[in-house]
Amino acid sequence: MAVIHRATLTPTKLEAVLDWLPSQPWAPALEGEAVVAGRFRFDDPAGEVGVETLLVRTADGTVLTVPLTYRGAPLDGAADFLVTEMDHSLLGRRWVYDATGDPVYADTVRRAIATGGHEAEVQRAVDGRLEPGSKEGFAQGGGSAADSPTVTEVRTSTEGSVTTVDTGHGRLLVLRVLGGDVPAGETLTARWDGADPAVVVVLAP
Repeated sequence: MAVIHRATLTPTKLEAVLDWLPSQPWAPALEGEAVVAGRFRFDDPAGEVGVETLLVRTADGTVLTVPLTYRGAPLDGAADFLVTEMDHSLLGRRWVYDATGDPVYADTVRRAIATGGHEAEVQRAVDGRLEPGSKEGFAQGGGSAADSPTVTEVRTSTEGSVTTVDTGHGRLLVLRVLGGDVPAGETLTARWDGADPAVVVVLAP
């Protein structure tokens, strides 16, 4: 279950991502307005790390896969993946990472793909109580395994518009720009309003 707080973020998630994207070799030039077309979350089993994927649509209609993790302290060895530091009006200082460099992201996504899992349920914190929240996107794994090995370390590289996350238990191929060829393997498929389902991550040997 993902708990969403009614809070002020500085910078906002979209502001942080748009400042970061021009430094990424896979990202197209941003001209005109970009928006978050959809998003979905997965649960960190330890309950410490926020795991969210933003689907960012550029002015020309291109949709980008931008997975993020939110942490309450810096992640050792992940300085190259830091997107921004963010002030959360309730949770305080947060460190926001390109999730492809974060083992918690790799663990949760690998498990969802391998076992046929789906995005986390969303609850909103309102006046000290939890209420059902609305979703802006959905994700479904294509596998049928009973379980998934725990990922504790990752090695990450990018070629073209595909970021490869070596988990030690197979490779996650994150398709940064949607609409192109999909590699062979088990898949994580995303859905969001106004768009056809699209494969966003592939689990390959």
